[in-house]
Amino acid sequence: MQIGIHVNRFTWPGNPEALAPTLASIARRAEEAGFFSLSVMDHFFQIAHNGPPNLEMLEAYTALGYVAGVTSKLRLGTIVTGVTYRHPGILVKQVTTLDVLSGGRAYFGVGAAWNEEEHVGLGVPFPPLKERFERLEETLQIAKQMWAGDERPFVGKHYRLERPLCSPPALQKPHPTIVVGGSGERKTLRLVAKYADACNLQGGSLQDPAALELLRHKLEVLRAHCEAVGRPYDQIVKGMNSRLRISRDGKDDTQTPAQVVERFAALRELGITWVNCSIPNAHEPGVLELIGSEVVPKISRL
Repeated sequence: MQIGIHVNRFTWPGNPEALAPTLASIARRAEEAGFFSLSVMDHFFQIAHNGPPNLEMLEAYTALGYVAGVTSKLRLGTIVTGVTYRHPGILVKQVTTLDVLSGGRAYFGVGAAWNEEEHVGLGVPFPPLKERFERLEETLQIAKQMWAGDERPFVGKHYRLERPLCSPPALQKPHPTIVVGGSGERKTLRLVAKYADACNLQGGSLQDPAALELLRHKLEVLRAHCEAVGRPYDQIVKGMNSRLRISRDGKDDTQTPAQVVERFAALRELGITWVNCSIPNAHEPGVLELIGSEVVPKISRL
């Protein structure tokens, strides 16, 4: 079982001058602690769950490129890129560039997008939900075509690419891991079954026991979609997004390492093998190191 660190808040002491060294420190420390991956949100404004919109928010792929330069093992990607933010041909080039320059460590996280406020704020078109899902499916088709080296024109309902050339090609074969994020039962999980290598379900807090039953249900829905499209359910990596607050003594609404391992074991029984954790105090000394010494070795054996 693998743990990833999800950096979804860049409001740290000393901003903005300290932002780059703090991010670099978190990435290096996570890598040294044995984390599998590092992800960022692909948002332009901070989202309400984490604070007001004017809090610091880095552009995702620039940030990931920076992290690639200060690490050597972490898998790198977004949770998740909103399909409306970039033209799909450009988005595939960005992910491919990250893969090439990181030595084959990129993954492609993508979803239907939801945050209307930042679209309106920066003048990005925000089509209705039905259209966003249509665009998401076409983007997944374009990504697979470009990574297969197929330069024939792509003609869809929303996108037309006369020559979907991708040079240099991605280092990973057949392509970087495709992760479709979200838990929608009718559309999102169907797209996971049809196109993705991995899902990223919303898991809430690791301290919430009710989240396990919801995850169980979502995975059964995914299994049904796999059966409907003739896709082996076991081919898909079962991932989720969660929040983690940990301390050695479990005080102040945190969990002890033993409690975290116990929850990971319960997730593994459901079939989850990749948990991306937002860790609010990751910038503080000792937090990632505690996870690395007391959690990573135990969950890696699950």
